[in-house]
Amino acid sequence: MFTKTIAVLVAASAAWAADPVTLQIKSGEVAAHVSPMLYGLMTEEINFSYDGGLYAELVRNRSFKDDAKEAVHWSLVQDGGGAASMALDPATPLNDAIGTSLKLTVTKAPAGIANEGYWGIPVQPGTKYRASFYAKAAAGFTGPLTVAIVGNDGTTKVASAQVAKVSDAWHKYEVVLTAAPGAKASAANKLVITAGKPGTIWLSMVSLFPPTENNRANGNRRDIMKLLADMKPAFLRFPGGNYLEGNTIATRFDWKKTLGDIAQRPGHLNDAWRYWSSDGMGLLEFLLWCEDLHMQPVLGVYAGYSLRGERVAPGAALEPYVKDALDEIEYVMGDAKSTTWGARRAKDGHAAPFKLEFVEIGNEDNFDRQAGSYDSRFAQFFDAIKAKYPALKVITTAKVGSRTPDVVDEHYYRRSEDEMASHAHDYDTRPRTGPKIFVGEWATRVGEPTPNMSAALGDAAWMTGMERNSDIVIMSSYAPLFVNVNPGGMQWKTDLIGYDAMNSYGSPAYWAQQMFSAHHGDIVLPVTAQGIPTKTWQPPPPRTQAGQPAPPAPAVQQVPTVFYSATRGAGNVYLKIVNRAAEAQDVRVEISGVSVDAKGQSIQLAAKSPDDTNSIADPAKLVPVTASVDGLGAKFTRTFPPYSITVLVLKAK
Repeated sequence: MFTKTIAVLVAASAAWAADPVTLQIKSGEVAAHVSPMLYGLMTEEINFSYDGGLYAELVRNRSFKDDAKEAVHWSLVQDGGGAASMALDPATPLNDAIGTSLKLTVTKAPAGIANEGYWGIPVQPGTKYRASFYAKAAAGFTGPLTVAIVGNDGTTKVASAQVAKVSDAWHKYEVVLTAAPGAKASAANKLVITAGKPGTIWLSMVSLFPPTENNRANGNRRDIMKLLADMKPAFLRFPGGNYLEGNTIATRFDWKKTLGDIAQRPGHLNDAWRYWSSDGMGLLEFLLWCEDLHMQPVLGVYAGYSLRGERVAPGAALEPYVKDALDEIEYVMGDAKSTTWGARRAKDGHAAPFKLEFVEIGNEDNFDRQAGSYDSRFAQFFDAIKAKYPALKVITTAKVGSRTPDVVDEHYYRRSEDEMASHAHDYDTRPRTGPKIFVGEWATRVGEPTPNMSAALGDAAWMTGMERNSDIVIMSSYAPLFVNVNPGGMQWKTDLIGYDAMNSYGSPAYWAQQMFSAHHGDIVLPVTAQGIPTKTWQPPPPRTQAGQPAPPAPAVQQVPTVFYSATRGAGNVYLKIVNRAAEAQDVRVEISGVSVDAKGQSIQLAAKSPDDTNSIADPAKLVPVTASVDGLGAKFTRTFPPYSITVLVLKAK
């Protein structure tokens, strides 16, 4: 009945456009149940999401492995008459994982090295920073070494500490750098290590951390974590994305190499997005991220296919990768006393198992063009996982026929607001049988580096469709989640949350996500709509292969400008209205089955132009406004401004 109602609505919307918009909400009926996992996060290392982003490490190229030939992001400090040279030294490794050190030869003191950080070393007044490094000295040099945060002018010393003596064997040194209360808040700084006497020193794993979320030693930026917490996400899908697969098998996310002491993690080339990954954000850090935000992990496991076409044949050759996935699941949820990898997790500092309900096999394996490859690989993983963990729900990333997955991951990137809005009713007519749906990556790709209001309106229209159909769409997550907005920080346009070294902000699309996630009930209510206005849209021509004839232009479409969803729970009816039009829209609301108080609440995001957006310079240009409203009831009419997304919280009895 619900599906038919929506189909009639879409077909008749053009005919009703001249009439007032009327929404008839049946609060005494249940159209569907809202999935408690509907709104979550998807993440991967792209746009400097972890290194230079959420992962709070401030030193760039801390292990001197970003480039095999030179110490990129490091420079010599020879102020005050000092003289020195530096070079990478593979002959003096820290350990097997970190096979190159930096050799610093000081011929005239004071002199040393400086790290530029990820577009600067951010400093806040009165703040403590934890610096650490490994060092060994050649014969004849014992120290001292000065560790300091210094302004880019070379003269402003923000904070400093001294290591009095350095041994002739590798040793870890740690100091605390405290910025004075009067220090300037700025990212125009470097981390500097200088020698007080001539001599030769080898350095490795140079690290600097600000205060982190929950004061974790290898933790996350507090400001970005606050933005994520405010979204109230139910899950985190990790580690990707293309980052999971890598361009080659050798550059996949190899989770076992991301465990334990960061000085024992080799890191790897993130060739999918063309920069080095320190792997400081390892498997346990992902899980702690989930713990900090009270999310469930949605674990993506490598499935034997990488982006440049390397694949592992099903059967005996694939078995080690299946075993690796089972080990990974055991690390996440295995008992600390009775399982090998549960014991390893406990050794790494977390004895209690993590809750795990969903495991995803690969990522976008529809790109594997070899016939039957993914179907066979998926079956091998599916059978092994279900045999050991029958309660786990297994997610497929491409169409399969040999097994029936629990969930299908579908990805949608739309090139315009109208294109996204034109698909907002797609799930209304989907069959209600078969696997559930995870919309694991989706976005309206308008605006850079972060979405503008036009994108937010397209996103909100799409979310009404997912929410209305959350009996089958049980999970969804926008992608990409993060972008470092500095020049060179972006590999993918249109990303939800932007930041630089000092500050972060949510885009208009972020706020649309936050509004939907934080305000919904657990029951979807049937809604009959009349008078939904439309606008004319010419879809872009489909992409064609070089040398192929251009297909005919797609037919012009009429796309709605008003979208809605209604849910009920905790004594409230949550009515969401999206007005994409340039004109205000009156909406008549008629609610049956409950009595509604005259007073309620409105949470509204609105813009003067669809091109309006947020930025580092103006992070709060568009933010939701919460207000008390009256004039509500079982029947009422409200005016929704142009380019607006509104949540009405109606108190129901």
